[in-house]
Amino acid sequence: ESHVCVSKHNRPELTDSYTEDTWIKLRDAVSAIQNSTSIKYNLEELYQAVENLCSYKVSPVLYKQLRQVCEDHIQAQIHQFREYPSSSLDSLSFLKRMNRCWQDHCSQTIMIRSIFLFLDRTYILQNSLLPSIWDTGLELFRTHIVSDGAVQSRTVEGILEQIECERNGETVDRSLLRSLLGMLSDLQVYKDSFEQRFLTETNRLYAAEGQRLMQERDYLHHVSRRLEEENDRVISYLDQSTQKPLIATVEKQLLGEHMNAILQKGLWMLLDENRVCELTLLYELLSKVKGGLMTLLQAWRDYIKVHYVDSKLRAGNKEATEEELERILDKIMIIFRFIHGKDVFEAFYKKDLAKRLLVGKSASVDAEKSMLSKLKHECGAAFTSKLEGMFKDMELSKDIMIQFKQYMQNQSDPSNIELTVNILTMGYWPSYTPMDVHLPAEMVKLQEVFKIFYLGKHSGRKLQWQPTLGHAVLKTEFKEGKKELQVSLFQTLVLLMFNECDEYSVEEIRTATGIEDGELKRTLQSLACGKARVLNKMPRGKDVEDADRFHFNSDFTHKLFRIKINQIQMKETVSVASVQFILL
Repeated sequence: ESHVCVSKHNRPELTDSYTEDTWIKLRDAVSAIQNSTSIKYNLEELYQAVENLCSYKVSPVLYKQLRQVCEDHIQAQIHQFREYPSSSLDSLSFLKRMNRCWQDHCSQTIMIRSIFLFLDRTYILQNSLLPSIWDTGLELFRTHIVSDGAVQSRTVEGILEQIECERNGETVDRSLLRSLLGMLSDLQVYKDSFEQRFLTETNRLYAAEGQRLMQERDYLHHVSRRLEEENDRVISYLDQSTQKPLIATVEKQLLGEHMNAILQKGLWMLLDENRVCELTLLYELLSKVKGGLMTLLQAWRDYIKVHYVDSKLRAGNKEATEEELERILDKIMIIFRFIHGKDVFEAFYKKDLAKRLLVGKSASVDAEKSMLSKLKHECGAAFTSKLEGMFKDMELSKDIMIQFKQYMQNQSDPSNIELTVNILTMGYWPSYTPMDVHLPAEMVKLQEVFKIFYLGKHSGRKLQWQPTLGHAVLKTEFKEGKKELQVSLFQTLVLLMFNECDEYSVEEIRTATGIEDGELKRTLQSLACGKARVLNKMPRGKDVEDADRFHFNSDFTHKLFRIKINQIQMKETVSVASVQFILL
């Protein structure tokens, strides 16, 4: 947004002649802006003229005159659209002309407002019933251009036609669609003029497509691809409010309407052939549809009831793994009944469960919950309440992160770091010793952003960061090429130092990172003495001493692109993509 700054001048004496002459000068300037011709007058002079008129109490007249000039100009623009050829071949050029008209209108309104800024910020601002100059421009464009029945219909038809072309595999001008749909949104006619028509057309398209392609072998991959495409459209040019009804429409027509047929046709074949990827996709897709998982469960039950004898005969089949695991859990419970110190068992079980949940290494979530159910049945609800709370925390954390990512999309200064946070209720989880370390400024800033976000929704809660549980994925470049390193937060803090200098002593690293001495030496040992030696230690050796020095190993090579560097004697750490912090 631009505006003109001027110094104070002595105001001339107000006369009818001065007022008339000044308005003519301002009107000519507005006309020049609207017609994209050069302005004869100095912008500071024009700004000062507006201020003079406002100071002499002629603001109401000035506002009405300005509005009338703007309205006359916009009214004149409608003819180019009413007279435009109606051939379908001209629909794209019609959209381009509409977009050019809209872009010109916006830039002209900004320029006009910069000249009349004093009027906008005094008289108009003080009169709550009057729209601002910008809002007046939107109102006039909506009234005289977009609300014209024929023009609106042709604009929406053209947009829908372009989207249909893209759905059929053609390349379209997405920036044009983004601009026009943004116009409809800014003018507050998006839902009434476009969205309902769009969803109706979407419903019609996918209803026919579902009927036509449902029998295809790769139908599930087709559905997954369609969902990705529609989500991409929301990101690229549709209004965010359209996402939920749009995806619901696609899921209903491609999945919900054909759910039983999909299962009858393909589930047993997928199970017989142990096609895990397709089964995973089937589960993910049906979980999006109301009643989908219950329908899938019933079909799964029917399969088990019919293939039961065969599964006994095929003892080595992987499909029996879950059943074998269940039998193992039953045998564990038999031994458990003979344990007297069940509180000791519970402490160790909670510690190990916490690690499995945070690291994401559970063999089966169903098996975990099955074991929990068995413990609850054996010892009562009080025994498993904290363990159940751990599962609830993980599920709530996922929901919170979805909300946080949406929150970050609206931030004016987005971070280069993708942050994932697990919110752990202190009473449910094992005790972790807090440790203060020196985080990079960008991480600290991101922590504060999350803190503001979280406490804004949950006031009164106390947050405590747990750096001992943090992990990160770092992008690194060696002579061999680019790699990604999956490392703990402590390893991250050490490695980031080598962006600034090639070599450091142990003491320099300790001072810069604030990591406790024992933890620091284990961290350095993992980076310089393990299998993946991204740092070189001088002198060489298996142990880290205070006199050692470290430098970045630019000659490091590895066959994998993403390399996980295990922390030596890592006890309570988690491994996640991007940067993850744990909050208690």
